[in-house]
Amino acid sequence: MDQKQNISKDTPIVKSLVHSTTKSTDALEQPVPLDRLPWAGLLALAMTCFIGILTETLPAGLLPQISFGLGISEASAGQLVTWYALGSLSAAIPLTALTRNWPRRSLLLVCIVAFLLFNTITAVSASYLITVIARFGAGVAAGVLWGMVAGYARRLVSDRLKGRAMAIAMSGTPIALALGVPLGTFLGNFVGWRWVFGMMSILSFLLIFWIYWKLPNIKAQTISQRYSLATIFCLPGVRPILSVVFIWVLAHNILYTYIAPYLSFTSLAQRTDVVLFVFGGTSIIGIWITGALIDRWLRKLVLISIAIFTLAAFILGIGSHSAILIMVGIVLWGVTFGGVATLLQTALAEATGEQADVAQSMLVTSWNLAISGGAALGGLLLLSVGSLALPWVLMLLALVAFVISWTASRYSFVPNSSVHDT
Repeated sequence: MDQKQNISKDTPIVKSLVHSTTKSTDALEQPVPLDRLPWAGLLALAMTCFIGILTETLPAGLLPQISFGLGISEASAGQLVTWYALGSLSAAIPLTALTRNWPRRSLLLVCIVAFLLFNTITAVSASYLITVIARFGAGVAAGVLWGMVAGYARRLVSDRLKGRAMAIAMSGTPIALALGVPLGTFLGNFVGWRWVFGMMSILSFLLIFWIYWKLPNIKAQTISQRYSLATIFCLPGVRPILSVVFIWVLAHNILYTYIAPYLSFTSLAQRTDVVLFVFGGTSIIGIWITGALIDRWLRKLVLISIAIFTLAAFILGIGSHSAILIMVGIVLWGVTFGGVATLLQTALAEATGEQADVAQSMLVTSWNLAISGGAALGGLLLLSVGSLALPWVLMLLALVAFVISWTASRYSFVPNSSVHDT
């Protein structure tokens, strides 16, 4: 995109959105990557992730209220999460490829406006069909969002800070899981589920101005040669990373989705909320540790995280009789899983270079397939062998992920990559 004129600082937000959809040739802000962390901009990205995750998961904590409000079963209300995931799954790769020439802030604003629109529709809809369409639309916006946030954060800073910048930008995810979902459920009991989605719309509206104020509208990444999706998939290192993404997230969701049935056979049967809160809180610690170390120890962090995840599964497998052992396993699980997204997105970005944005959309697709696959496989295991067997399946899958990560050291999880792993 050739530079011809500067976008004025006081250009209205609407014009910024128009630029994104018309593929304007006007010059965009292309700041020199900073040698310090631009906290305001990175926290805006973190808030974006927070809204994306909360929009996805809120129905799970509001099933009775939603089913009553729409006159449907709780099972049908639960499918609102599935429709969101399907939207992300269907849109991530094609829309990321279609919009890779768009200015980054403008594309991000389009996604936030979509969240504002579809959460508002969800809040006021009296029709299950319209609500399903709104949830699918919000999922489409999320699919585009997850494909660009990591690359956006990395391009704001110099090489030595890329991992930390991504960790800060992605921190909204564990915070939403740890605090947002319980808070949404709590508020839903007092003000109703519609007002909770209305609050999400208000947050989205405020975030539009925050993003416009604090994030530069940088150009889409200049690419010397555009690769097809098949070519990117076949780049050295990509397939092992995507395999680890799928296996690790699949293992996580097999137990996370059915944590309540697992706990029902333990002394923590009535404390699922506490267990999930501990998991979310330790996930925040995990992403903090990842952010502090990833720019030096990417490969080591991946291997250590999977190894501890394996240990956590083992402890949960043998410790179902002990509340202390269960909580130890949950803490280890949370700490290791908190940084998963940042670790694997960084590894994929390092492996794909200037093709990273499209590659990230493949990661989003693999991640969402693993979420749905984990729920399905976990359900089958629950019916066939029981919930106490789930941790052992986790352990086996984690061992497979560890072997792939250990052996894929030439291109995938490189010991001496540009993030200075030592």
